[in-house]
Amino acid sequence: MKYSYPYPRPALAVDAVVFGFADEDVCGLFIERALEPFKGRWALPGGFVRPGETPEAAARRELGEEGGIQQEIYLEQLYTFGDPERHPGDWVVSVAYYALVRKDRFNVKPGSDAKDAQWFSLKKRPALAFDHGRIVDTALQRLRSKVHYQPIGFELLPEQFTYAELQQLYEVILGEALDKRNFRKKFDSLGILREVGVVPTGKRPATTYEFDRKKYQQMQRRGFHFEV
Repeated sequence: MKYSYPYPRPALAVDAVVFGFADEDVCGLFIERALEPFKGRWALPGGFVRPGETPEAAARRELGEEGGIQQEIYLEQLYTFGDPERHPGDWVVSVAYYALVRKDRFNVKPGSDAKDAQWFSLKKRPALAFDHGRIVDTALQRLRSKVHYQPIGFELLPEQFTYAELQQLYEVILGEALDKRNFRKKFDSLGILREVGVVPTGKRPATTYEFDRKKYQQMQRRGFHFEV
């Protein structure tokens, strides 16, 4: 038996902050809105949750419809934004997510109610509609915190990478320079990188590595704690 409460209900929406890493910078995926409100303004991919749909399923659907991101990706719930004034003319509560993707795996394209979809450097991101600027700032803060205790940074790197690329990623996310020797020593001690080859870089070749996800999961089951 279904029961209906006699109270006003807000509309439920989802928004997704999509992070990518390329050209020594962390980027965000934004869509240009084709509909009002804020027609012509840049915003996060997102939309309303359909009847019988979970928020996570809605977020994944919207990423496919508005940004062309349809593969399985790292997606985590971020925060619920429920300020009654966050949406002009309506009461809309949004469950926000953040995603980490390998930027070169996707050919982003607009769809649904999006006029355009583009990657922007977070340092030069456009003014965003609604409260999406606040959502991006919250997601970036979560990312900066979480890379210290979970190996989620590998979700942004190519399958094979050098130590220089790995350190560069951490420096960009954290916004600070890191000591090269200490950084390498720390990751060597973790034992979760697998050497896979050598690539020519500058005057000397550089060793490439892969994140050994299976080994990390085995270590984690034994009580291993990732910490950088």
